[in-house]
Amino acid sequence: MQYNFEYDDVSASSRLEDLVSKKLNKLVEKYDFIVRADVAFKKENTSSTDSGKICKISLSAPGPRLFASANSKNFETSIAEVTDDLAIQLRKRKDKFNSR
Repeated sequence: MQYNFEYDDVSASSRLEDLVSKKLNKLVEKYDFIVRADVAFKKENTSSTDSGKICKISLSAPGPRLFASANSKNFETSIAEVTDDLAIQLRKRKDKFNSR
C-alpha cells in the first residue's frame, strides 16, 4: 500500500508516520482491497485546549473514496479516532461487496 503524508503548520514527524502506518496496516490485513492512503496533519489555531490537532485520512479502494477526519488535543488521539471511523466504513463496504 502506498502512503502520502501532508503537513500543514506541522513539522514532519516520522513518529506520526509510523503510528499511522501501523494502524492502517492492521486495516489492510483485514481489507486487502485498499490501494492508497492520503494522510494530512494540520495544526489549527484555536483558543480551546481540547482541540486543534487535526488528522485527515482518505483511502483509495474500489468504489468511492473513504474519508475520515478528527480534531483532538493531540495527534495520537486524532489518529485513533480516524482509523476507528475508517474501520467502520471499510466493514460496511466489505459487507456491501459480499451481499452482491
